[in-house]
Amino acid sequence: MAQYDPNKKYTWTPEDTFELTGRDFGLILNMLRSMLNTEEAAKILLAQQANSEIEAVLARGVEAGHVKEMVEEVSSKDL
Repeated sequence: MAQYDPNKKYTWTPEDTFELTGRDFGLILNMLRSMLNTEEAAKILLAQQANSEIEAVLARGVEAGHVKEMVEEVSSKDL
């Protein structure tokens, strides 16, 4: 049987299931609630919303042809 090593990376499929005890679930839920109930979290969530909105504005600009993809020039030192 394989042994878990925290120094290794692991993968799983979206169909795989993990079981949590009520204690584990409560611990995770309470930790997330306490983190999200801070002034700093509120700022980060607002910043994420603002980022989503400005990305949507940029996307509309690209689709309308107002915003163009910037083509980077290759310099001789990059070769």
